[in-house]
Formats: sequence, C-alpha cells, structure tokens
Amino acid sequence: MKEQRKILKSLNIDKSWTLFLDRDGIINKKIENDYVRNWEQFEFLPGVIEALKVLGNIFGKIIIVTNQRGIGRGLMTYNDLKEIHNKMLEVFKVNRIKITTIYYCPHDYEKEVCNCRKPRIGMALMAKKDYPEINFSKSIMIGDSLSDIEFAKNVGMIGIAVNNPNLSKKGFIYFGSLNDFAKVLKEKYKKC
Repeated sequence: MKEQRKILKSLNIDKSWTLFLDRDGIINKKIENDYVRNWEQFEFLPGVIEALKVLGNIFGKIIIVTNQRGIGRGLMTYNDLKEIHNKMLEVFKVNRIKITTIYYCPHDYEKEVCNCRKPRIGMALMAKKDYPEINFSKSIMIGDSLSDIEFAKNVGMIGIAVNNPNLSKKGFIYFGSLNDFAKVLKEKYKKC
C-alpha cells in the first residue's frame, strides 16, 4: 500500500484528468458466471457512492467503459442495459455525482470480432472522438480484470486494479476497492 500511495502522490491530478471505470465489479456487484441483466439484479458495492463523490471533485471527467457480452449472447437486450444505466445514473444524480458518459461493448467475442471489447481500445477511441480534450497520459482506468488493465496500457493510461487480489500478485497498482482508492486521493487533495 505504501508504494501505491507513493505513485498516486507523485501525480498531479486535476480537472484536466479523466477517470475511466469498469462497471461490474467496480461500481456494482459482479454476478459470477452470469450477467447483471436487469435493475433488480443491480447492487451497488459498499462505499461506491461516497467514492464517486470524492473522485468527481478531483477528475474533470468520469467515463464508464463496460463489456456487456450478455447482449451478444441474447441473454439481455439493449433496452435492458439502457434501463440499468438510466436507473444507475438517476441514483448518481440524486447523490450529485456526474458521470460524463457510458460506453459499452455488446459483442460476444466468441461470435464476433470487434474493436470495442476490452482490452481492445475502441471505447477509448469513442471517448477521444466525443471529447477531444481527453489526454490518455492524464487518464486512469480502474478495473477488476486483466482486460481492464491491458486496455489502459494499450492506450497509454495508468491502470489500477481493484476488488481482485489476484491482480495485486501480478505487480499492478492495486486497491481493495474503489473507495480505498478514493480515500488515498482524498488524503492528498484535501478539498474533497
């Protein structure tokens, strides 16, 4: 943890920085070997609302990038995902949390080849097209899978792993949760 704090403290994060977040396993509870298919199955992880309040005061943009293979496999529809995201954003709005946008990959990698499924960089390129001011060297990607960290590396972002102790063993910057990450930044940027 000391090394992680040291790395983060060496950065000068301000409103010109962008935070990219995976969704399942970072914002909401991941359903192992299945998908969050509807709002009733969506469960915020502990401390996420508080963490996003802190992070929203530090970063200029917060962008969610999420693989949603359940659509490509026919287990859920685009409308199901839209409803989940709309309700999630409503909760954020009530809590004064601003998410810049959400990008998702609906493809089933076993059936289709696409450029948007992480670790491929399609969603990062969509964000850059929509928000040309994004600088990937001033961006952090937080995820709970190797594909999230590789996605970050593939576009030149800082990749931070959370909620997956196996990734800490691989030498990545690691925090137990999004809230743990936010606490370290809050300590540095007292204005939060």
